[in-house]
Amino acid sequence: MRKTLQEKMFHEMEQKDIFRQAQNYAFDYADHVLERNVYPTPDAIADLDMFVEKLPQSMGNAAEILEQLNQYGTPASVAHTGGRYFGFVNGGVIPASLAVRWLSDFWDQNTALYVISPVASKLEEVSESWLRELLGLPGKVVAGFVSGSSLAIFCGLAAARYRIFQNNNWDINKKGFCGAPKVRVVAGRQAHGTVVKAIALLGFGIDNIEWAETDAQGRIIPSEVPELDESTILILQAGNVSSGAFDSFDELCEKANKAHAWVHIDGAFGLWAAASVLLNHLTKGMEKADSFSVDGHKTLNTPYDSGIVLCNDKEALTNALHASGSYIAYSENRDGMLYTPEMSRRARAIELWAALKYLGKEGVDELVSGLHQRAVQIGQELKAENFQILNDVVFNQVLVACDSDKITVQTMRHIQESGECWVGGASWDGKAVIRVSVCSWATTEGDITRSVNAFVTARNKAVHELRNT
Repeated sequence: MRKTLQEKMFHEMEQKDIFRQAQNYAFDYADHVLERNVYPTPDAIADLDMFVEKLPQSMGNAAEILEQLNQYGTPASVAHTGGRYFGFVNGGVIPASLAVRWLSDFWDQNTALYVISPVASKLEEVSESWLRELLGLPGKVVAGFVSGSSLAIFCGLAAARYRIFQNNNWDINKKGFCGAPKVRVVAGRQAHGTVVKAIALLGFGIDNIEWAETDAQGRIIPSEVPELDESTILILQAGNVSSGAFDSFDELCEKANKAHAWVHIDGAFGLWAAASVLLNHLTKGMEKADSFSVDGHKTLNTPYDSGIVLCNDKEALTNALHASGSYIAYSENRDGMLYTPEMSRRARAIELWAALKYLGKEGVDELVSGLHQRAVQIGQELKAENFQILNDVVFNQVLVACDSDKITVQTMRHIQESGECWVGGASWDGKAVIRVSVCSWATTEGDITRSVNAFVTARNKAVHELRNT
């Protein structure tokens, strides 16, 4: 007799064979990820067509689904958890945090309200406290746990918008923008694209941004910042996405504080420098800002889906993101939905808590400082091989160029095709560059030297090809 869908799934939960199957596949991946090609081969990418089919009409077999995913999905994955992926600021993943994610995924918690998940609420509260201590932020700073730094920026600027309008006796939630007082937005020319996107989504208008000029490293030149006032949002950067440079927080925040302007620091990967004894000089004075955006996965190496907005004005943040409904049961405990735009969301702070619990202050310092040391190493070794290093390697970003744009672009393409490591391209000061982002705890000194050898091989091949064209 054919089982109903409910009976079938009860059986799968009871037998647990599919979970053991997934575990075996995951362990096999972990056993080989450090030595496999960093980027999928052309054949592996072509095999992704095996997933193209019409929507099935009948119930499937879970074991067969897992087998298909492992057979065709695993080879087409990018080895972010290895030590030789430098293409984007992606980070690796701390084993303890990944293991906790597996467990919490089984819990399947919704973190909107305390009454929905007391454990998620408590671990958000603890993580918030630890983040304040780790990053040296004021005691009244609150945290919202969102999907990534893009949404964290949005939340920080939404809080700024609410506070500035409120100070001008304007309720933006009720009245909207029609007839509203003007809000000014000041940002550096090198602001990340997600900042620009948040400005657009919040209705400020990209054309209304007052751009401050930046220096050769991408830092805002303090003297180029226009006069600020109480209707201004000043957006600063902890870690330029190309050069890794940090704005002068102490000087710029002091200027903004005197003018009663709101300061938001976009610190997607760079804010963690505050936790490093070696690097915390880069973030001096950042505690004077009003809001911050940061990602757990980029530098702390939590699993993905770990953005954090930090805000020194709880009322502004919660009112900007407020939701209401007669069925919503707020409590005297932490209700997570007050600090994020989402209501239903997975308990993403649990693996952040696990990463902080596992690493402790010393471990976070060692991790963050280690990324910098490996970045310095690759910069030095590439320079010794006559590559041009175009930035001051102050954190984890390295900008590399060859003797011409054509050689640079061709070299990058050959590196990507080699499978030895993976890097991305960018444009810096009108010049084609190879952008190296050192973000994984798994990157060793040997990984760096091996990658440098791949650079040299790729450049030799590019020079030979261009000479013969």
